[in-house]
Amino acid sequence: MDDDSGNILFRCDSEGGWVTSNKKYYVRFRIQVFHQGSVSPVLDETLDMKDKPVVIFFPTGTLGDMLGWFHYAERFRQLHRCQLECVMGQEIIELLSAQYPEITFSTKDNLQTVNPYASWYVGLFFKGDTTHQPIDFRKVGFHRNAGYILGVDPRECPPRLKLDAERKIAEPYVCIAVQSTNQAKYWNNGHGWAEVVAHLKSLGYRVLCIDRHAHYGQGFVWNHIPQGAEDFTGDIPLQERVDLLRHASFFIGLGSGLSWLAWASGIPVVLISGFSLPNSEFYTPWRVFSSHGCNGCWDDTSVDFDHVDYLWCPHHKNTPRQYECTSLITGKQVIGMVDRLHSGLVDK
Repeated sequence: MDDDSGNILFRCDSEGGWVTSNKKYYVRFRIQVFHQGSVSPVLDETLDMKDKPVVIFFPTGTLGDMLGWFHYAERFRQLHRCQLECVMGQEIIELLSAQYPEITFSTKDNLQTVNPYASWYVGLFFKGDTTHQPIDFRKVGFHRNAGYILGVDPRECPPRLKLDAERKIAEPYVCIAVQSTNQAKYWNNGHGWAEVVAHLKSLGYRVLCIDRHAHYGQGFVWNHIPQGAEDFTGDIPLQERVDLLRHASFFIGLGSGLSWLAWASGIPVVLISGFSLPNSEFYTPWRVFSSHGCNGCWDDTSVDFDHVDYLWCPHHKNTPRQYECTSLITGKQVIGMVDRLHSGLVDK
């Protein structure tokens, strides 16, 4: 049964065997076993994780997802006072582990807890899956979904990062990131980035592009570092990215991992996205979105994101309206948001 609500989820007569729930998200289960005809249970066990070993599994290679999800694991540990192990990619472990000494970190190939009392998998589940998540993640924002899976407060909170690096660049600078893993996530306005970079430089900022790749794409579609931006791209440790972001005046990017890293670094973020709805990511007062065309396909529960199709556009692919969700976001619109943010910084 669900001991919080008292709802009996399953009951049967059995001569022996296994009983398992298909609900893979957190439920405070209570199991009672009776001899037939008896009123007192021979087994009465309620989920209680205090001081017990628990494992939470995360996908291994998704920066934005991990930064959005991780604090929910810490909330879970604090709530249940369990001995928590978190399984994730090594790059994320190197970024987070020193800030969370109460948690054991491991990769999937180096799991340390042999017999956990309980375990959960945090991820994105499509096709209306409510077995692994109580609510379709597209209805609540993919990062908040971790809170619902783990049964903790779903309000977003950035993870703790090491933010004590000294400033290395004397001049005021802005970091930008223009690349992503699918063309639908890009700012698909051909003039936008060039206009924004030129405007930032007119305000006296150096503009540093901090993507992993200066050029990225597939097939006949490629995206390049904007003209006028300084090339700070490369396969650089995440902590070095944090050290650079920490002293930036602000960050401009997409709904991708480096925007989440900037958010966790505690600086203002101008986030440009039409592929997702504004509540799909962390809150920022400088969210740029256009309502003048098709938008929000990532959060549309009637379609499932195709991770294989780099040119995915579920409603307008191969038509003049393909990617209008961001092509209709103009340089002028983003510059207006930048000016609002800049004026607030100047007034301080």
